[in-house]
Amino acid sequence: MGVAYSVGEVDHLYTFFVQWSPDIYTKGNKKHNQPHLLIREKHQNRYLVVEKNKVAVINKLLSNPVNSAAKNWEIISVKDPKRRLSLCSSEDSEAEEPEYQDDALLVLSDHSQLLDDHHLEQLAAQMPPRTQGYPWQLVYSTAIHGSNLKTLYRNMADLDSPVLLVIKDMHKKVFGAFSSHPFRVSKYCYGTGETFLFSFSPDFQAYRWSGENSYFVSGSLDSLQIGGGGGGFALWLDSDLYRGASFSCPTFHNAPLSTQEDFIVQDLEVWTVQK
Repeated sequence: MGVAYSVGEVDHLYTFFVQWSPDIYTKGNKKHNQPHLLIREKHQNRYLVVEKNKVAVINKLLSNPVNSAAKNWEIISVKDPKRRLSLCSSEDSEAEEPEYQDDALLVLSDHSQLLDDHHLEQLAAQMPPRTQGYPWQLVYSTAIHGSNLKTLYRNMADLDSPVLLVIKDMHKKVFGAFSSHPFRVSKYCYGTGETFLFSFSPDFQAYRWSGENSYFVSGSLDSLQIGGGGGGFALWLDSDLYRGASFSCPTFHNAPLSTQEDFIVQDLEVWTVQK
């Protein structure tokens, strides 16, 4: 799998950690701004994101012969400059681990209703180097938080990291944008040339900055806009995150991302790099 499951989705391992080291895994214990590793369940393709400074303690727990669950797990690195395990590879073989490029996988620390392994592999190759090697955390989802642009802004109020916007329209087409900055209300456009658009159907296509203008992202209480300058936005969403539009624009020289230029949002997710 190309997903790093949260603690709640591996309850037996979480219970084991709480039992043996409650000072590390308890409610309210914040685990931010630390390098991350993965704990891998050897035969089930399941992962748990952990902080690098907790590795010594967790490694000791995993080597403890008292609990039988421990022997099924091992610690691996999210980012290794020479080798990385593919989360999509089969676990049935004990053969030597293959080598992968740094962009070989994109790890999500929560479950996505819109992105599968194939999507993650294609997106990973487009991500800027500063995002590589870090898991991605779900910041906003219409399925969880409802459909409200103000809530989306509020959930990102304290962020200072890039975000990934993913949309599925009523025609089941999946598309979106990577923004170099979190979405916010602003009088002027913001963002950098790292910002790009993407669409997954019929084939994956990424649209990068053309250099013609700097109309990357603009947010108001009424709408969110990405790209522009030619009479239409590359991606536009209304205040209810229900209606959207996508046109070709000079910022990215993109084709319309959705099946039709005007579309209805079925589901929407926003992810951010978890450092």
